[in-house]
Amino acid sequence: MRKIAIYGKGGIGKSTTTQNTVAGLAEWGKKVMVVGCDPKADSTRLLLGGLAQKTVLDTLRDEGEDVELDEILKPGYAKTKCVESGGPEPGVGCAGRGIITSINMLEQLGAYTPDLDYTFYDVLGDVVCGGFAMPIRDGKAEEIYIVVSGEMMAMYAANNICKGIVKFAQSGKVRLGGLICNSRKCDNEKELIEALAEKLGTQMIHFVPRDNVVQHAELNRKTVIEYAPEAAQADEYRTLARKIDANKMFVIPTPLTMEDLEDLLVKYGLAA
Repeated sequence: MRKIAIYGKGGIGKSTTTQNTVAGLAEWGKKVMVVGCDPKADSTRLLLGGLAQKTVLDTLRDEGEDVELDEILKPGYAKTKCVESGGPEPGVGCAGRGIITSINMLEQLGAYTPDLDYTFYDVLGDVVCGGFAMPIRDGKAEEIYIVVSGEMMAMYAANNICKGIVKFAQSGKVRLGGLICNSRKCDNEKELIEALAEKLGTQMIHFVPRDNVVQHAELNRKTVIEYAPEAAQADEYRTLARKIDANKMFVIPTPLTMEDLEDLLVKYGLAA
């Protein structure tokens, strides 16, 4: 089983990218589990047709420790398995604890079955605390893909995540598999992210163009692959899924300085 975590700046489209990529793998016959690691609990809703899934933490709060696997793991599109970690009550506790609790419970209940080809962790934002870093810190995920765009803060977050990967790679197997550019239609965006990837010592594994069919699919509570299987954008996600499946390039990245990031933006004409 390949264990993958998707990171990136908040609002960059991690959950949308993850779910559409998972749909591409599942459509292809791969057995995939998705573990949502965001307190918003929106990492599986497109795979579940928009159905609200009770999170692991909510289930524990309501029912105590005596929890069955089918209470927290729900079947989604093309036989995907869907879990939402959830978070604490607003203003109380650390959201990262939800990830730790959820993964431990999934292990105890036998969710990681031998027939799984992939487990995807959709992780909130940046590597800001130990809880959100758990998928890479404790070896739960060994492949990291970072969703990025040509916007400065998205690149800054990607670089910061690479610093986290370097830290945990020294004592484990975690490696960077590449950057996924979720286009915002910035000037020279593809060339900029390719240059960023080269500086980091990795690859831009795929450039996902911007297309309004993504928003239409989300309004209909579906992935693009389910909502518009013949659309060009569905093929983009299928291509990304196959590139991840075939990927052999896993590296310990070399993060940039802030000055290096700014130089890249200036070089490609994106400085204000």
